[in-house]
Amino acid sequence: MTVELSVNLNAVAMLRNRRDLPWPSVTGLGRIALAAGAHGLTVHPRPDQRHIRFSDLPAIRSLIDEEFPEAEFNIEGYPSIEFLALVSAAKPEQVTLVPDDPSQPTSDHGWDFERRGAFLRPIVERLKGEGARVSLFADADPRAMPAAAATGCDRVELYTGPYGGTHDDPRAAEAEIDRLGAAADAALSLGLGVNAGHDLTVANLPPLVERIPALAEVSIGHGLTADALEYGMAETIRRFRRACGQAV
Repeated sequence: MTVELSVNLNAVAMLRNRRDLPWPSVTGLGRIALAAGAHGLTVHPRPDQRHIRFSDLPAIRSLIDEEFPEAEFNIEGYPSIEFLALVSAAKPEQVTLVPDDPSQPTSDHGWDFERRGAFLRPIVERLKGEGARVSLFADADPRAMPAAAATGCDRVELYTGPYGGTHDDPRAAEAEIDRLGAAADAALSLGLGVNAGHDLTVANLPPLVERIPALAEVSIGHGLTADALEYGMAETIRRFRRACGQAV
């Protein structure tokens, strides 16, 4: 099974937003990423629009539809009324729901599926009715997967932040891979697909892919954008695709 790469454009948008100028172009770099073989583009439109702006969504949708019709648009965020309206208009192939508070700088934990299952179920049903695949952000806890599956979601996205934080500690990295692998095994046994994301790099992707060979997709923004400053976007995509196990 090929692990697909979705490029998170939030860091590109944040750099653009430092000035009242149209560069770096979110769609321009998204185009380069897709042309270099990325499977899709991911955005997280937060209420304060501090990186991706609501006005970016139609432009990204048009880019994919007109130039890369086989690619996927993944929109992630907390399922507020405003967010769900954005999703309905943009019609992404995948929606990833995260339990973020609007003030959080980035996603840093998964859903408490036991406590929030009743909240999530009708939202998952609505989004699937609109034609989207639904993924739910999840901590690396095998015990949480039955409650995740009970929401009706299609996939879980394993939060890999703690794994990314072990970049200078190989023993801790092995322990985190074991936790992520156990959670993935539990999810897969229940018929869920498994995505992963947060602080993934060219260096730490291969061990993760080796442990979870059925991994469907990784969504990567910060580390990928940092590498693009050094290697350029197209070459960075090729590097990350190779790290995913793809023949490039």
